[in-house]
Amino acid sequence: MMYFSKSLSEATGVYYKARQAADAPETWTSSGSVKEEKDTPGKEHELFALVVTTKEADEMLGKSRSVQKCLRLNPDVPIWVSKQRILCTLNHSLKDVLNYGLFQPAFNGRAGKFLDEERLLREYPLNPDTPVPYLEFRYKRRVYTQSLLDDKQFAKLHTKANLKKFMEYVQMLNVEKVCRLLEKGLDPNFHDPDTGECPLTMAAQLEYSADTVKALRNGGAHLDFRTREGMTALHKAVRCRNHAALMTLLDLGASPDYKDSRGLTPLYHSAMVGGDPYCCELLLHDYAKVGCIDENGWQEIHQACRYGHVQHLEHLLFYGADMTAQNASGNTALHICALYNQESCARVLLFRGASKEIRNYNSQTAFQVAIIAGNFELAEIIKTHKESDVVPFRETPSYTKRRRITGAGGLSSPRLLQRSASDNNLKAESRPSYSPVPSLRSLPPQLLAQMQEAAVGVGVGDSSLASTGSSRSAHSRSPSLQRVQEEREVDIHTLRRSSRARARVGGRDWLKEIIMWSLGRDPE
Repeated sequence: MMYFSKSLSEATGVYYKARQAADAPETWTSSGSVKEEKDTPGKEHELFALVVTTKEADEMLGKSRSVQKCLRLNPDVPIWVSKQRILCTLNHSLKDVLNYGLFQPAFNGRAGKFLDEERLLREYPLNPDTPVPYLEFRYKRRVYTQSLLDDKQFAKLHTKANLKKFMEYVQMLNVEKVCRLLEKGLDPNFHDPDTGECPLTMAAQLEYSADTVKALRNGGAHLDFRTREGMTALHKAVRCRNHAALMTLLDLGASPDYKDSRGLTPLYHSAMVGGDPYCCELLLHDYAKVGCIDENGWQEIHQACRYGHVQHLEHLLFYGADMTAQNASGNTALHICALYNQESCARVLLFRGASKEIRNYNSQTAFQVAIIAGNFELAEIIKTHKESDVVPFRETPSYTKRRRITGAGGLSSPRLLQRSASDNNLKAESRPSYSPVPSLRSLPPQLLAQMQEAAVGVGVGDSSLASTGSSRSAHSRSPSLQRVQEEREVDIHTLRRSSRARARVGGRDWLKEIIMWSLGRDPE
C-alpha cells in the first residue's frame, strides 16, 4: 500500500505494498533512498511524501526480503506521471506494465476504484479515518462492489473457453450475451491470446458498437486498459476513424489524453491516420492537449503536414497548434510540407501566418528545403508569399462543458486567447461563450459563403483551403471554411451550417483576392 502525508516526518513507519492479480507477475524492486523532486523555478509545489515498502521474493533461495523506498510526488501532475515515477524505482520489468495503476480502497461508503491516469493526484480525497491515508499500486482488474463469486467460481468463469466466447460475443455485438456474462461476474479486462486485443478495444473498432461499449464499461471495463501493443480504446477508435465509438467513450468519461506505449495521444494518431476529421474535432473540443511530442520531436502538426491532412491541420491550428514547433532536425511544419511536396498544407500554413524564415538545424529555410527536394512549384509559392496574404483566425474555439476542468498539469483549462498563433491582435473580450459542441469559424460567414459560391462559379472544384470529400461533409469541414452552429442534444453532437450572405470589407474585394491567391494567381 502507498501512504501519503504532508511531510517526511509524518510519513515515518508508513509502507507501500505492491499487489497484483493472480496471473500478474511478482513485483520486483531494489533498495532505494529518499528522492526529492526539484521545484520548477518561479513556482512553489507542495509535494506529498510517501514511504514505499515492497516484499521481493527470491524463489531460488526460498527467501523474501523487505525493501523500503521514500518518494515525494507532486500532487499537481497527472496520475500517469506519478505512476511512471513509481515504475522507475523498480529494477525489474513487470509484465504488462502499462496496465498497472493506483487503486483507492473503499472508505466511508465510497466504492474502491482505480485512479484515472489523466487526473491530478490532488483531486482524489484520501481516507481521513486512517492515521495516514494510503493507495495501492496493482494490476488493473474489475472492481467488484460486492462479493459475487468465491475463488472456485471465479476461476471456473474465467476459463480460456469462456474468455474466447466472450470475445466472440463482443465481435458480434451481441449485447445481451455480453451482459449476461458480465452479470455473472466476468472481468472484461483481459487480452485475447491471439490478437492481443481486449474486449473494449475490440468494440471500439466496430461500427454501431455504442451499446456494447456501454455494456462493457458498466461491467467493469477500464477505459484506460491497454492492448498488448499498448493502445487504449480511444486510440483504436481514432485509428479506425470510428467517431461514434469515440464519442461514446468520451461521454463515458474517458480522457482524450490517454497515452499509448510510446506516450502518444489519440490526437497524435488522428493527425497521422487522417480520414474523417470529425474524430480530430471531437478530441479537440473535449480539451485534448495539442503538442504531443514523439521520440523524434514530431508533433501532430508535423504529421498532418507529412501526410497532407489539410482539414486536420486546420483544426489543429484553430485550437492553438504551434506553427513554429521544430522537430529533432529543426524542421517546422512548413519544412515538412516543402520536403514532402504537400502544397495544400503549405498554403494553409502560409495563409495562417506561418513564418517562412525559420531555419532548421542545417540552416535551411522551407524555401531551400523545397528546392533541394526538387519541389520547385511549392518553392515558388513559398517565395512569393507576402505578409499581406495572411488571414488570421477571427474567433476562439469552444469546448464541451461536460469535461471536468483541472489546474496545471491536468486537462487544459480554457485559454483567454484560444486561437492560432497567427493572430496576435485578438482581443480576449471577443471570446464567445462556451457550448457543448464546437463553434468553429475563422473568417466572417459572409466572406466564407462568397468564397464557396464564387469558387463554384469560376469552376473551382477544390482549392488549397477547401475541404476534402467525406461521407459527412457537415462534420468534416475545416474551421476556416464554414460557420458551424452549436446545439446540444441528448447523446449526440450536431454541426449545422449557417445562412449565407454577401459583404465587402473596406471597399476592397477581399473575396476575389483570397480566391485568386489560393489558386496561385496574382489578384491584380
